[in-house]
Amino acid sequence: MNLLALAVWAAVLASCVLLLLALRRSRPASHGAAGQLHDLSEAAFLAGGPGNVVDAALVSLLGDGRLIVGGPGIVQVRPGARARDHAERAVLQACAGAPSGWLYQVRYAAMRDPAVQETGEALAERGLVRRPGSGRPLRRWAITQALVCGFMVPMAVVATIVSFALDPGAQVPFVVKVLPVLIGGVAVGVVGARRAGRPITAAGRRALREVRAGRLHDPDPSVQTALSGLRGLRDPFLRAQLVPAARGTRLAAAQSRSRPHGTDSGHTPGAAYLPVLWCAGSDGSGGSGCGGGSTCGSGTSCSSGSGCAGSSGSGCSSSSGSSCSSSGSSCSSSSGSSCSSSS
Repeated sequence: MNLLALAVWAAVLASCVLLLLALRRSRPASHGAAGQLHDLSEAAFLAGGPGNVVDAALVSLLGDGRLIVGGPGIVQVRPGARARDHAERAVLQACAGAPSGWLYQVRYAAMRDPAVQETGEALAERGLVRRPGSGRPLRRWAITQALVCGFMVPMAVVATIVSFALDPGAQVPFVVKVLPVLIGGVAVGVVGARRAGRPITAAGRRALREVRAGRLHDPDPSVQTALSGLRGLRDPFLRAQLVPAARGTRLAAAQSRSRPHGTDSGHTPGAAYLPVLWCAGSDGSGGSGCGGGSTCGSGTSCSSGSGCAGSSGSGCSSSSGSSCSSSGSSCSSSSGSSCSSSS
């Protein structure tokens, strides 16, 4: 039993060391100016993904009247309205491509706009976020290690009973020999899975904290939405429009998948059937990342409708593309959570 105990120690320690080294190597490098945010859209993306970027633009457009509410959940562009940045331009283009004017369709189409999606790519190039799905193998490894080590604890108890049955003499119980390393293996696995699943790097979280600290008292609703998601929005009228729209992003994604090619009127021209690849997980600020209420997106690492709603406190949303649950990706749908099929 001593040799078996040594083998367990060696195997678990080797897995832990290799896992920690792999996690360290997987961290994107960020140095100097590369770790700083260039504009408010990048801060919004870190705080809640593409959905949060669009929510902040919608707050700005609705707040100054460039976008008009024509009915419950329906908006239209005021004639002559001009965009001030790429996110607002994506919203106005989405309005032009959505004759019905449903806000949830406009939100989803704007999230899929290449300019909004490229914000995530720019942040990844500077080491502030991880590309969708990049941490999935390490997360699987960490979860497997935790599960195997946890399963081995009752097996060690059984082995101890068998050992005493075969040799009733005085001996150190086998479970006592291996329990410390098994508990350590579970702990390292749990911590490793959590670290591998974080879409925002340490440099990204630091950059976001700096922007929040600098604009903490800015009363502009679009700024507060960008930095804290829809939970930072205090205007009851805007909340009544945007929270349901964030929750409806999953529906917009489902509708887009059900339409034949060429009839997707709710999408930005030139972005038809472009999967929502970027979706930042909620960092605890209440923002979300993609879809109707969660932190993810339909093209990479979310699930259908959440993970992501940048505004209802989560970070993802439903979409059709990569790591969301409902569309084959890796998040889950929800309007107040942090993952979803892609919004």
